[in-house]
Amino acid sequence: MQILQEGKGELVGWHDPDEAREWVLNNKSRELKDKAMSAKEAVSKFVHDGDFIASGGFGHIRVSMAVVYEIIRQKKRNLIMAGKTAVHDIDILVASGCVNRAEVAYSFGHELRGLSPASRRMVESGRCKVIAETSNAAYQWRWLAGMMGLPFIPSRNLLGTDTGKYSSCKVMRDPFSGKPINLIPAAYPDVAFIHVHRCDIYGNAQIDGHLVEDFELSRCARRLIITTEKVVDNEIIRREPWKTSIPFFVVDAVVEIPYSAHPSEMPGLYWFDEEHIAEWLKLSRTEEGADEYLQKYVYSVANFRDYLEACGGAKKLDYLKKRESYKEPMKTISYK
Repeated sequence: MQILQEGKGELVGWHDPDEAREWVLNNKSRELKDKAMSAKEAVSKFVHDGDFIASGGFGHIRVSMAVVYEIIRQKKRNLIMAGKTAVHDIDILVASGCVNRAEVAYSFGHELRGLSPASRRMVESGRCKVIAETSNAAYQWRWLAGMMGLPFIPSRNLLGTDTGKYSSCKVMRDPFSGKPINLIPAAYPDVAFIHVHRCDIYGNAQIDGHLVEDFELSRCARRLIITTEKVVDNEIIRREPWKTSIPFFVVDAVVEIPYSAHPSEMPGLYWFDEEHIAEWLKLSRTEEGADEYLQKYVYSVANFRDYLEACGGAKKLDYLKKRESYKEPMKTISYK
């Protein structure tokens, strides 16, 4: 096949599919064993300096922030992050110095709330490098190729765009039509972390609502940390097996922490903590402010439960529960 164009982006997370299959055979178990542990234990055991990491959920929705804050607390360094629909997670990981390289689809912004002062400052100053660009669809297909054991997924996505020029893709001549086709390389994150509504101790996890790309991500990641609102008995999982979107044999750790998506939303359970997000956006306009936030909410607390107390405790969490069910009016928040 004739190569017509090669993206300038750095290829990260790619492995030969046969090597990836061999790695799974040697390192993953299909034994039904108790994988419950703390966030501290999971991050210490499975997240290593220099890893290529990926966060589940979407934007400010169903993000495993308990793991994000624990990565910062443990001061992991030189991480590469998949910036697929990354907002508060990548912003604070970059600001803290944990992530210093990123492949970006959607990053460095907080959606309707505005841009990310901290991570933009880090990128513009060269302390964090954007090593490749891609699209949200292309990222999902990177996970899909990894899940399927393929070296790439052929697509028309990114053709004719500047994004494609800065991606890690290759444009080839399609041997059937003779037209250009984009080859999106597979990706296998060293570790991914996904937040779910419920899970058993073995790792059988259920998500209420849209899966986004967590179906594919859970199956291509080499290591997978599941955080869950609650651990339930395996019998409860078995009663409705069609709801189990992530099976036990791809999971390495199960961490039970209610509200561990905070300050993001957990569909059906609690709303975004807009006051907290606004506080971060205001403080992070300066390096001193970002450091103040990290000291207050990460370094000075022992774990995520203490972080929730610092954010307002039971009173704030009760408001977020009621707001999600439309039993409380939304407060007016200023992000400026």
